[in-house]
Amino acid sequence: MAPDDRWLAAVWPFVREQLPAAPARVLEVGCGTLGGLVPALVDGGYQAVGVDPQAPQGSDYQRVEVEQYKPQQPVDCVVVEWAWERFDEATARWGFARLAPPAPGAEPGWLHKHQQRWSASGRSWDHYLRDWATKERLHPGETILGGLETRFTREHAADAPYLFADLADTTQTEEHDRLRPDPSSTAGKAPSTSSAVCSSPWARSPSCWWRPHRAPQRGRCRFLTWEAASS
Repeated sequence: MAPDDRWLAAVWPFVREQLPAAPARVLEVGCGTLGGLVPALVDGGYQAVGVDPQAPQGSDYQRVEVEQYKPQQPVDCVVVEWAWERFDEATARWGFARLAPPAPGAEPGWLHKHQQRWSASGRSWDHYLRDWATKERLHPGETILGGLETRFTREHAADAPYLFADLADTTQTEEHDRLRPDPSSTAGKAPSTSSAVCSSPWARSPSCWWRPHRAPQRGRCRFLTWEAASS
């Protein structure tokens, strides 16, 4: 199974559990070239649309940036994947050492690309990652959370493994056990987690969802969000 397929398979159960009943209208922001969760949503009876400049061709997708997308009617749920990794150098090295080799003829995945770019930069991981995020105009997850919380109430949030999909012979459970935060340690402390070995790469992924502070007259719109990576 390809890394993207492993990741989508891991995310889908959470999304499915939080969705309103079909045939609700669901918008996925940043569905990517493979269509993200849209195929699973459509198969589940939802009226789903994926918005991404690189989305696949088809009636279920809009190949535009979300700022330019104008839905014809209100949606019941918005699924969003962020693009801002949150992990330190020790975690990066741990993941790079376990990278699965790209399939023959396949383009390197996001983690392979970061390994190559970091090596070529000659800089510390922290400086490399921040420079990359600035160049890509990406916001830290905490900034996005703060923006959402001005209009929505957080209903659920939890940390979860993230790198496993791109690693060789590594399961979600194995990543969880290897990088499980140690409450007694303050070394390498991340905004919400820490680890005796290294800061956890877990973002609020894949489990965070929101409801409006005040439900609109036409019903509620849920936001399902998690931090993720960009190539």
